[in-house]
Order: sequence, then structure tokens, then C-alpha cells
Amino acid sequence: QVQLVESGGGLVQAGGSLRLSCAASGRTYSRFMAWFRQAPGKEREFVAAILWSGISTYYADSLKGRFTISRDNAKNTVTLQMNSLKLEDTAVYYCAVDSIGSSGSYLSPLRYDYWGQGTQVTVSS
Repeated sequence: QVQLVESGGGLVQAGGSLRLSCAASGRTYSRFMAWFRQAPGKEREFVAAILWSGISTYYADSLKGRFTISRDNAKNTVTLQMNSLKLEDTAVYYCAVDSIGSSGSYLSPLRYDYWGQGTQVTVSS
């Protein structure tokens, strides 16, 4: 079992920045750690992913250049730095981890076996 705990959400004005963190504990034999988000009335969407080793990162095309995902292997955490935030970035952000045997694209929430509780990010005008 893997436990994921997110932190760092909150209220920020448009153009501002937030930093989300996700701490993983338990038996963590995974390939990807990822962030997804879900706005009210919308499907959960891929934000960014990083290989467990930290050597490769992947982003939703629309977020490239504004969001940065990183990993601290020693602390078993993954961080999402969000800059130049827009109103449409408002959502609940979820950390997710897959398993070594997981199938499917890293873009799909169906690949991921473990999820955090979510942290609210609200961008105001």
C-alpha cells in the first residue's frame, strides 16, 4: 500500500504562484508519480508526471512553461511548482502513483493505483 499526502494548495491571485507537494509513504514500487486536477463539472485531467527516478518529466501541452514537476528521491516527495496562474487553473489537484505492473498511458488516470486526498487551488481575479 502507498499513502499520498498533498499540501500547498490555497487561494492566489491570477498571475501568482503556488507550490504543491506530495509525500509518499508505504511500499512505493512505482514508475510514475503524477499530478492531475479536476475542476467542478469536468473530468479529471493530466497535469504533469515524472519518472520515479526523476530523470524524465512530462506535461500537459497547455501547461508547459508555467508548471514544473520535480522529485526529491531522498524524501520520497514530488512537487508541482505553478507559476503565472490563471483563473482556469482553479481545481482540486491530486497526486497519483502507479505500480510497476500498471498499464496504459501515463496521461490517463486509469493507470494510477494510488491517489492523494486532493488539495484545492483557487485562482482569483
